Amino acid sequence: MAQETRQQRFDTLSLHAGAGPDPVTGALLTPIYQTTTYVQEAVGRHKGYTYSRAGNPTVAALERRLAALEGAEFATCYATGLAATTALCLALLRAGERVVASQAVYGGTVRLLREVLAPFGVRAEFVDTSDTNALAEALRREPARLVFVETPANPTLQLTDIKEAARLAHAAGALLVVDNTLLTPALQRPLELGADVVLHSTTKFIEGHNATVGGALVTGDAALNERFDYIRKSTGTIQAPFDAWLTLQGVKTLGVRMAHHSENALRVARFLAEHPQVARLSYPGLESFPQFGLARRQQASGGALIAFEVEGGTEAGVRLMNSVRLCSLAENLGAAETLITHPASMTHGSVPTEQREAAGITEGLVRLSVGLEDPEDIIADLEQALRASGESEKVLSATNREG
Repeated sequence: MAQETRQQRFDTLSLHAGAGPDPVTGALLTPIYQTTTYVQEAVGRHKGYTYSRAGNPTVAALERRLAALEGAEFATCYATGLAATTALCLALLRAGERVVASQAVYGGTVRLLREVLAPFGVRAEFVDTSDTNALAEALRREPARLVFVETPANPTLQLTDIKEAARLAHAAGALLVVDNTLLTPALQRPLELGADVVLHSTTKFIEGHNATVGGALVTGDAALNERFDYIRKSTGTIQAPFDAWLTLQGVKTLGVRMAHHSENALRVARFLAEHPQVARLSYPGLESFPQFGLARRQQASGGALIAFEVEGGTEAGVRLMNSVRLCSLAENLGAAETLITHPASMTHGSVPTEQREAAGITEGLVRLSVGLEDPEDIIADLEQALRASGESEKVLSATNREG
């Protein structure tokens, strides 16, 4: 089975990898094994499962599918993306050991490293990993156990050269972990570029429908996977069977969804790039993107996320986000619906101000997760919101002048 799936293409794997018809009933969909425990045949003899905190057949089916999609041998699934990140750190880090992490990275990752693990002696240094020289210098200064990058970065969309990061990490005796949440294996395959572990918040594009939370660690290293599995069992952070089942249904359309997300995002990005009220725009699929060449080398497309600022600064950006009608103002990304987010107060609200500013996460930055609606409807909504924001700016300016 494993040998056959390696020869199949992505969309086929999304539908079939890791699961087949139920051998008992012939059911086409993987059953939801909603059980706590499993009857054992005799002392010391069972059918592979003993207790659902340690393992569950529905979760295992999802793990096999995610591993196949990343071109890996192993995956472990967790209750949330942050649970996966926590398991990674508990499995691989000891007191006194150091992590070099991307300066622009999901706010929950920053909080975990800075506030939760630091009191236990884990040291984290946040550097601009989009700058290869900065990463090399950070690894030269003192030893590191892990290099943790998110590329594209959330929410600035800065890219890290995965091949170069892997070379530098391995030369320094460190492991490279890549958070691949924003692109998924449909658009980027970090293990093929030299990464040791891939991390996902399956809550986002992999499940894709705002229905579940979940996380995963994917690797080709049996010893690492064994450690991840042990930590999950010991801390009780396995994904629930029903959430795994819903994620299995979502992942079936991952390839076609990511292609459509990307097509829509490119059209929306081109609209925003030409709009006079947009002051700054970041989208890896545009030729104007500073790292466009790198994006073409390691990504299949630009992805679904756009970051931008509007003329008038923070207040104008907030007015824009408060004026959308079709887009949903929400603290998430990767859903079928278009979501608009204010990172400085939502996803990155717990990140120290100085780190946010250094990473380019300004108070006026808008993050747009472009959904599967007709792109012309998304553009029309943004156009009316920009118009409303601009009109409010004119009224405020006139009031200030009169005052």
